[in-house]
Amino acid sequence: MEQKIKDALEQIRPFLQRDGGDIEFVEYTEDNIVKVRLQGHCAGCPGAQMTIKGVVEKILKESYPEVQSVEAVQ
Repeated sequence: MEQKIKDALEQIRPFLQRDGGDIEFVEYTEDNIVKVRLQGHCAGCPGAQMTIKGVVEKILKESYPEVQSVEAVQ
């Protein structure tokens, strides 16, 4: 499952990099939560939470319904 999530993040990454940011996979927990770390401009962006929930989480949940949520970590 971790590799599938990493592959999906690779599809999202170019959109974040276009705005000077990036995303890093941190872990997939036993309770099906994906933890990621935003980098670059995304790390301090006021819209970061919207990006996590509205883009990353939406795409991952559509592709893999077992994913419960996506959370950003420091």
